[in-house]
Amino acid sequence: MIKLQKHLADLGLGSRRRIEQWIEQGRIKVNRQKATIGDRVSPSDRIEVDGKRVHSKRNKFQVEWLAYHKPEGEITTRRDPQGRTSVFSQLPRPRYGRWISVGRLDINTSGLLLFTNNGEQANYLMHPSNEVKRIYMARVHGKLSQEEMQQLKRGIQIEEGVAKFEAIEFAGGQSNNFWYRVTLTQGHYREVRRLFSHLGHEVGRLMRIQYGEFTLPSSLKRGQWRYLEVAKHPYIKHLIEQTKQPTLKS
Repeated sequence: MIKLQKHLADLGLGSRRRIEQWIEQGRIKVNRQKATIGDRVSPSDRIEVDGKRVHSKRNKFQVEWLAYHKPEGEITTRRDPQGRTSVFSQLPRPRYGRWISVGRLDINTSGLLLFTNNGEQANYLMHPSNEVKRIYMARVHGKLSQEEMQQLKRGIQIEEGVAKFEAIEFAGGQSNNFWYRVTLTQGHYREVRRLFSHLGHEVGRLMRIQYGEFTLPSSLKRGQWRYLEVAKHPYIKHLIEQTKQPTLKS
């Protein structure tokens, strides 16, 4: 017997925490009875999510990872009332479960976007307590002074709290447009743009080139995706080990 939320997370339906929310919302039934937190299930149990039966493939389930070079103009939600193109419509169908986006990029930001069918591993990378680094290349209007660069590293008060860059490096430029390579470990909405804007420097282009130990392959063109070799990728092996723990760090 295995805990219901772990079983569904293993099938790629979402993280344990999200599935626990679904249980509390009454969206999951086990053997036609409304599920409760703490329920355990076996392969013979009938499980339904939102009235649809979940067919267990746990013994065959394989973790899949994919890197996508997101172009500007695509959204990272599955559906959009305005009919804009979603990154999910550009991806191949996973063999098991469904793709889960590891974090998001706003519509005007390009670069590395990761997908996996394992909710626990995705949640580990996104959880703020794990301080997973994100690296971006930002083209900004106007060259920053040394004091401004230090201020961005010390931290700036935004609505969610104090935000800062762990590192910022000048990367060249001309005219009045200059490139900076920035590293941060938080994932607040439009955080890079907001930090530069606070100092009066608007971001003209923004590209994510690294998330954790995953880097954007130089040969991966915009709009293209590539499977990551789970068995050969040391960082995915690290994630598998980390997510064997019953809970995330608090």
